[in-house]
Amino acid sequence: MKNRLKVLRAEHGWTQQELGDRLGVSRQAVIALETEKHDPSLDLAYRIAALFACPVEDIFQNPHA
Repeated sequence: MKNRLKVLRAEHGWTQQELGDRLGVSRQAVIALETEKHDPSLDLAYRIAALFACPVEDIFQNPHA
């Protein structure tokens, strides 16, 4: 799933570890999301959206939609 996670993280000046800590996931999980190797669970997608104060659709785009 395409996403803007790396860009948003950089805009906030956070490391992958800092973002993981804020979301309660590992740095490896953040890397997997940023490199689009794994899609987030629905719960994690909503937590990410809440953290960045924007709609889920502004962060994640379904390439098949």
